[in-house]
Amino acid sequence: MNYNTDKLKKYLYDILTIPSPSGYTNTIMNYIKDELDKLNVSYTVTTKGAVIATIKGENNEYQRTFSAHVDTLGAMVKEIKSNGTLALTPLGGYMMNSIEGENCTIETVDGKIYTGTIQTIKPSVHISGSDARELKRIPENMEVVIDEKVFSKEDVEKLGINVGDFICFDSRTIITESGFVKSRHLDDKASVAILLSTISYLTENNITLPHTVNFFISNYEEVGHGASAALPEKTKEFISVDMGCPGLDQNSTEYAVCICAKDSSGPYDLDLRIALTNLCKKHNIEHRIDIYPNYGSDASAALRAGWDIKAGLIGAGIFASHGYERTHMDSILATLDLIVKYCQTKASPENN
Repeated sequence: MNYNTDKLKKYLYDILTIPSPSGYTNTIMNYIKDELDKLNVSYTVTTKGAVIATIKGENNEYQRTFSAHVDTLGAMVKEIKSNGTLALTPLGGYMMNSIEGENCTIETVDGKIYTGTIQTIKPSVHISGSDARELKRIPENMEVVIDEKVFSKEDVEKLGINVGDFICFDSRTIITESGFVKSRHLDDKASVAILLSTISYLTENNITLPHTVNFFISNYEEVGHGASAALPEKTKEFISVDMGCPGLDQNSTEYAVCICAKDSSGPYDLDLRIALTNLCKKHNIEHRIDIYPNYGSDASAALRAGWDIKAGLIGAGIFASHGYERTHMDSILATLDLIVKYCQTKASPENN
């Protein structure tokens, strides 16, 4: 694999450290558009803000579309409490204990940014004892303590903070010398970096593609409707680049590309899965096939919306998904290699 790992790591770090919870993705989308402009790759923007980059191929009638999503887990201000703390409502599905003690920013609609920490309403064992330990970690028992001298609801309102403002979790991004990537939001920003690296590799090496390939950067996947609309009309194969889930009783790993056979939305296209798996075998790309019973993807959303497509799902193995996540560059590079190789293969004759 002759890929520019320095550029890939820069994409990773930049994307992971730009806050972008679902519904608050303008800044990250501007970054994506700027990078596509640097690569001289054409793109369109959908009504709800997704970006679709396109590299023309020899066959423009049978198109492939890869997707990845930039929107992440996060929260919004639900209530300003009388003591000057903030009640929150989650964006996306995560365990509340996974954000306990996390630093965050509160970003107002008029552009002001304040820092804070997410705590339970009983954060100290010295005060609450066993009640602090046994308190159920649910949204009603969590709050944001703002890093400002505020003692009342009125004090907070004077800062310009209001109900509906976004709460962004610190990503705590670290790329180690041994190749591990630790960060919140690897789901699915690792895949966005992979797709940008794919586009960079294909264009900078002037590779002729047998089919036109689109890269759909989704911005509402975590809330279920990211790729439900606006796919390029000639898309025949839609491959969601999301994540594999290593863990108890799973076949996935942090060191290979993971190919999903089935998730909560049902089985993915068998012909497409076989083609991807055979390509891994042919090119000695480390891979694992797995099933994720508590998982859905942009491909799931597209299928539910009624798109007549062959759908697949692949991704790097992301440990501790929807928490403080971890993967390895081996997995990221294997996923990149599979996508680059697949972009250069022709669809089987019966599909044309």
